[in-house]
Amino acid sequence: MMVIYSASSYVILGLANLIIMSACMDYCDTIESCHGHDETMSDRQHYVHAFNFNKSVEKHLHDLDHFKLLCKKLIEAFPLDQVDGIFVRSVKNCIFSESDPTPLKGPLRLVAVSKEVIEGMLDLDVAVSQSDDFLQYFSGGRLFPGSSPLTHRYGGHQFGYWAGQLGDGRAHLLGEYTSRKGERWELQLKGSGKTPYSRSGDGRAVVRSSVREFLCSEAMHFLGVPTSRAASLIVSEEAVWRDQFYNGKVKKERGAVVLRLATSWFRIGSLEVLARAEELDLLRKLLDFVIQEHFPSIDSNDPGKYLIFYSRVVNETAHLIAQWMSIGFAHGVCNTDNFSLLSITIDYGPFGFMEAYNPNFVPNTSDEEGRYSIGAQANVGLFNLEKLLEALTPVLTIEQRQGAGLVLKGYPHIYQMRFHKLFKAKLDLLGEDEEDEYLIAFLLKLMEDTGADFTMTFRQLSETSMQQLHNMSNLQVMWALQNLASHKMYPEWVSMYLHRLKRQGGDSDEDRQHRMKKINPRYVLRNWMAESAIRKAEGNDFSEVELLQRTLAQPYLTQDAAEAAGYAAQPPWWAHGLNVSCSS
Repeated sequence: MMVIYSASSYVILGLANLIIMSACMDYCDTIESCHGHDETMSDRQHYVHAFNFNKSVEKHLHDLDHFKLLCKKLIEAFPLDQVDGIFVRSVKNCIFSESDPTPLKGPLRLVAVSKEVIEGMLDLDVAVSQSDDFLQYFSGGRLFPGSSPLTHRYGGHQFGYWAGQLGDGRAHLLGEYTSRKGERWELQLKGSGKTPYSRSGDGRAVVRSSVREFLCSEAMHFLGVPTSRAASLIVSEEAVWRDQFYNGKVKKERGAVVLRLATSWFRIGSLEVLARAEELDLLRKLLDFVIQEHFPSIDSNDPGKYLIFYSRVVNETAHLIAQWMSIGFAHGVCNTDNFSLLSITIDYGPFGFMEAYNPNFVPNTSDEEGRYSIGAQANVGLFNLEKLLEALTPVLTIEQRQGAGLVLKGYPHIYQMRFHKLFKAKLDLLGEDEEDEYLIAFLLKLMEDTGADFTMTFRQLSETSMQQLHNMSNLQVMWALQNLASHKMYPEWVSMYLHRLKRQGGDSDEDRQHRMKKINPRYVLRNWMAESAIRKAEGNDFSEVELLQRTLAQPYLTQDAAEAAGYAAQPPWWAHGLNVSCSS
């Protein structure tokens, strides 16, 4: 067989400049940074598998009078901004500023709610969401007793350049909730008004961006990707003016607030701003807090704790980005201020799920140079981790800095291993075979050449028998595979794939399909689907938001309503011209 697509085809997935040295891996092993994925799961349980409980024995609160929300831990842990007021300013020597939300104007309407979050994470009966109290508390109109809302000071590198102080420009941390199971969640409102970090913004979010954030947060969770969660979406009649595509065409939109949850909202930029301001005591204090609260397997008395922490973040960031790639997700704005220290997906702006396979896919029209294309995400992760290391450098010894440099050099290998494992699973390649890397790269190259749909190519491979693939029959109803099969080298790839599957032995073709359908989703939040729901929502019809929420909660199961809506069909003609910007 003539080889024209070698393993170097992985270049299209962001590995072009990621080179690994064996010495790096040796060092990583000594500090436990490059262990298998399960090694660090204890640190991620807080937000990935946090509510596997028996709902039948849980009792949920039927009112909000007994809902306890506290800010005590954060307020006691860190000095607060000494300047009062929400006027925009340069903030120094603190992690948080106290700042109350600004109530939305006009009639309020709850248009989406996550029962799983409300009941499973907040211990509330979902019926509470229909009360006026719920509307007021979770839109910023009223504060819970004990709640002292905070806004977080952070900085960041945006599109490769240091942007200085950024911070929560339209988000308010209401407090921390501790569930009956002892899990702690930080509740944050997004779109809740001006803060000291609003810069020239009005502190509001609009319906279209809020719908996208609510739906994608929940969709990513059900796809198994570590993420912040969305509990509710409340809209108002308050006028918010936006120049959506920065072309001078300002239009009136409506304000909205999303209630979102995470174990922590600290990000790389949280540390960067302190290092840049040379507030090193505060930098150590924040690092110690994050390690103690969110990395319990790290001994807080270990003199090498900052290096171990860094190695964990490097490891988990590589895992997270590989997961993004495995579902065709492009974040869109991979700035350091949008990268969580806990390696969860946060800050959903102009994201996109890739349709026609294209490593240069850019979901953000504001990204004119394609810095955050889907194929660049692994490299961007490396850049952001370099900036994290720069922020940590002042608190590391010379030996620790050298060790951290070796850890960083190990990032490409961690990413490649995780990427390889995920894509092997997508094709049900069991065991080890020296040709697997080539087989995956070969398929991706065929997909790139033909523009085959990313999600449905893998899904339809899951739904097609080996006999059908061998005879290339029935492909007329498999629209993505039909596209792929137009490539002259498709028969060669299929022959390789089938031979690989046959060498596995041990189970039936039905078993293979069953496994693959549990890994390869049939539905993802395509931009056209979100846009369709948004257009209706802007006319006060939120029925498609509800349909998408139901559909995306079971992305691996074929659903009649979703099929009728065309969610697994070829994208409509108008989908190709859609644009999403940073405006929200």
